Amino acid sequence: MRRVAVNPISQSLFARQVLPVTRCRCRKLSVLAQKIEHTTRTRPEHIPIHHEPQIRQRPDPYILVASETSHIRKNMLNLLGSAHPGLAAIAEYYFLHPSKQIRSLLVLLFSRATNGLGRHWERKHWDGTYERSSGLSVQLDKPLTLSDALNEWNPSMPDHTASFESVFDVQRTSPRLTQPAPPSSSRNPLIPPSLASPPTLLPTQIRLAQIIEMVHVASLLHDNITSSSDIAQTACKSQNDTFGNKLSILGGDFLLGRASTALSRLGESEVVELVASVISNLVEGEILRMDEVKTPELGLLKGPATLQAAWDLYLQKTYLKTASLMAKGARAAVILGGCREGDLWKEVAYVYGRNLGIAYQLLEDVNDYKSLQPGLATGPVLFAAEECPRLLPLIQRNFSQPGDTELAMEHVQSTSGVERTHLLADAYASKAREVLHLLPDSDARQALETLTEVVVKRTR
Repeated sequence: MRRVAVNPISQSLFARQVLPVTRCRCRKLSVLAQKIEHTTRTRPEHIPIHHEPQIRQRPDPYILVASETSHIRKNMLNLLGSAHPGLAAIAEYYFLHPSKQIRSLLVLLFSRATNGLGRHWERKHWDGTYERSSGLSVQLDKPLTLSDALNEWNPSMPDHTASFESVFDVQRTSPRLTQPAPPSSSRNPLIPPSLASPPTLLPTQIRLAQIIEMVHVASLLHDNITSSSDIAQTACKSQNDTFGNKLSILGGDFLLGRASTALSRLGESEVVELVASVISNLVEGEILRMDEVKTPELGLLKGPATLQAAWDLYLQKTYLKTASLMAKGARAAVILGGCREGDLWKEVAYVYGRNLGIAYQLLEDVNDYKSLQPGLATGPVLFAAEECPRLLPLIQRNFSQPGDTELAMEHVQSTSGVERTHLLADAYASKAREVLHLLPDSDARQALETLTEVVVKRTR
């Protein structure tokens, strides 16, 4: 028979209720004494109640910046514009498709978590305020199909067919409005910096979130290009079958061109350098992922010679293809908020984005191991190879022979490759969460902490 534990306080109360009150029968109480006794018996004793400390619930990262995320999605097509209906169709297909937008989410959250801390925040905030009051922020949001951006042969050339009928002459352009000098800084260097109150997002940071999303979609278009041999070997279709390989390649290039134009308008050279390096990283990572790389001078390049070399290549590829965009996008957002060389906040953003990005891709590879394709081995396969050395020859030839991918999937299922990949992703997410303690406490910081949990639990 199961015994139920009884709370000591409840047991004591129960005992008090069933025990009779002992009184002297020989003694007759006065009317006043009877009233006092009655009151004493009916009034309950005071029992101290110990309240547990209330734990503040961390905000949902998507809800915290939901309005900004919605603004980014709605204005994305207007920002892109199109010189051809086919390009507009590709942009609409991807940007209106539901997605987590985790990369632009990082830009928005780190902007909120660090705005006010940078040494040049006052100047950045003044610039943003001036842009809004003078209407310059509208210029930042205008479509890039205007003649001063679309017609690269000459920014002043009219955008109509008749302009080609005659030789184009030199056009005089109006000078840009000179921005007034900002007020002198009132920040006391002896007082520690504090977050902006209320939380503020600058127009340039919102635009950066759009740019990061454009670069990501361009990479998706390029990633899904399929060769004729791929189509012959697999029955599954990529998203690019909707448009065809050539239009997908051109669509990705178009997005990168538009992103570069919008990036130059942010007026921050370090941010331009960061995002430009992301594009190079994506190309390098894609080459590492390929199953076969052949050049006229070097011939056919071989796969990794050892399991350790395979791990090194895999983690390098994971950073280049996934984590680089998250890390450098978050870092760029903090720079746009006024942080400069020597400020800790942009280093925090980079470390967080790098670790979270690697954790994110590790779990993506867990989801995809059952549809393994020829190319560089992923985390679950590499962990499986540590338990099953027969996988090493397959890894060395990048699963290029018939039956290699099927055999690798069987070995992954019979080992702890998936579980160990989960543990490695947990470790990276934990490191991302740990570095956030260097930031001041805020809703945005707590949302970033929650995001690490969202990433690692989405495949559990």
